[in-house]
Amino acid sequence: MLAKMTSKNQLTLPRSVTDQLGDVPEYFDVALRDGQIVLTPVRIQRGDAVRAKLAALGLGASDVVDAVAWARSEQPVPVAVEPTPAYRTPVPRRKPGA
Repeated sequence: MLAKMTSKNQLTLPRSVTDQLGDVPEYFDVALRDGQIVLTPVRIQRGDAVRAKLAALGLGASDVVDAVAWARSEQPVPVAVEPTPAYRTPVPRRKPGA
């Protein structure tokens, strides 16, 4: 089977190949072995993405435990109330015919 690489380095995998994979993954690990390009299907785990985001934010396990404890507490949830801007004063309306 042939697959053509575009000017943007994109390949379209033949359907006969992807059909054999069953549930086609969105990502592939790409390796070069003995002059051959080898694609290995990779399933990205959502948990990994969450852990990576927490690490990027500098949040640790104790922060997560504290957040879960707060969420499970029966304290009222704070509600944000927008203040009325000072420049927005009501304009008196004229009565029709006045």
